[in-house]
Amino acid sequence: MTVDRSAPAEVSEVSELPDEGGRPVGEPVLGVVAGAVPLLLGLATLWFARGLGLGTLTDPGPGLWPSVVAVLLVGAGAGIAARARAARDTEAFTRGTTTVLIGAASLVGYAYLFELVGFEIPTVLLLALWLRFLGGESWRVTAAVSVLATAAAYALFIIGLGVPLPHLVAF
Repeated sequence: MTVDRSAPAEVSEVSELPDEGGRPVGEPVLGVVAGAVPLLLGLATLWFARGLGLGTLTDPGPGLWPSVVAVLLVGAGAGIAARARAARDTEAFTRGTTTVLIGAASLVGYAYLFELVGFEIPTVLLLALWLRFLGGESWRVTAAVSVLATAAAYALFIIGLGVPLPHLVAF
């Protein structure tokens, strides 16, 4: 089945017709939006990392690696946005897009709770959210994996490597 991608200007952002892979086709503006998100995130990261100091490669400052990642985000976002303007096969935003947004927002909540109440509770909650609600796992699998993965991370980072993470449980 072929889809005519030369849609007139009055067509909405999401076409009802699927492409060859069965995915709904969106307009190029959706690709530009998808590129703008990492671009803006990278610029914001550069803004916040500017005062941390880059240091040198042999003596890196706390802002070096966030700045490197931010530059990569800006480059990737700009590349996605530039290619999307000419693309005719942009995939429309679907329910899967919502899942990605919930996952990203949950990481922001995790970072906030991590400093507020420590490592253990936010980690179990984040894993439970991802496994049960985003991944559709059973409650049994969700509980087992959330608790065991948190315990393994605790053992590796806090006990094994001595990383000074904020935590409630002390051994």
